Amino acid sequence: MELKSLDKEQLDLLESIAGIRSFDDSSAFNLRLNGSSVARNITENIKIIPKPDGTGIEIHVKKGTKGEQVHIPVLISQSGLKETVFNDFFIGEDSDVTVIAGCGIHNCGVEESEHSGIHSFYIGKNAKVKYFEKHNGSGDAGRRVMNPTTYVELEEGAYMEMDTVQLGGVDDTSRKTTAVVGPGAKITVSEKIMTNGNQHAETEFSVDLNGENSGAHLISRSVAKENSTQKFVSDIRGNAPSNGHSECDAIVMDNAKVVAEPRLSANDIDAALIHEAAIGKIAGEQITKLMTLGLTEKEAEEQIINGFLK
Repeated sequence: MELKSLDKEQLDLLESIAGIRSFDDSSAFNLRLNGSSVARNITENIKIIPKPDGTGIEIHVKKGTKGEQVHIPVLISQSGLKETVFNDFFIGEDSDVTVIAGCGIHNCGVEESEHSGIHSFYIGKNAKVKYFEKHNGSGDAGRRVMNPTTYVELEEGAYMEMDTVQLGGVDDTSRKTTAVVGPGAKITVSEKIMTNGNQHAETEFSVDLNGENSGAHLISRSVAKENSTQKFVSDIRGNAPSNGHSECDAIVMDNAKVVAEPRLSANDIDAALIHEAAIGKIAGEQITKLMTLGLTEKEAEEQIINGFLK
């Protein structure tokens, strides 16, 4: 489906967060632009129902659905627009689907633009969800703020894999993920963040492992440059025989600051919980080695960072 109503800047923004410039008519999708839905499609197995007050959508995935995707990108190109959007996902049991979300803000005005997306997932028995969320900002004037919140309930045997990326253009972000994990269910969350200038980013993971043989694996990789600041908080509560693992790896450059706060609560004798954290600057020998291959110091740093965030 061609998006004739979008200008070049908006199409570029869509490509930066979703990797597409048009939608496949055989897939389910909903495109939100400057506070309103401007394109939508449903399939036999995936229904998208707008909320009456315009504050979001419900996505219903039929039991047993396999191999389908749903795109739900958000674009803001209107300076000063601030919105809170509520999207609810109901994933039928034994299904296996991919959700591609993300938000892009292009702000060339003087006012602050902000998007707060609250996504709630209710994932049925033995269902699998892959969830990709990318945030990006552009423009050289007003501030760009994004506050993604994700809530996940996993029934018995369910699995969710979250991959979130924010590598530039966002001045302030508060990222919160909360999960309640049932018996035999597992969640994996991977985030990549890069900040520069005076940008600030906070991440908070909170997981309750409530079922026997439930599991969680939380991974954060970040780079903080110039005067930017970051804070990472992970809180895993093993309330049953379960396995939880959290890791935070951060590179600090210039005058940037990074804080990591792990919290582990073993509320069952058979809860096995681990946290790992490493924060520091790029090792000098890594830069020297690359410079011997003909790279400048700046090029060597960029090569190391790109590999770290790959």
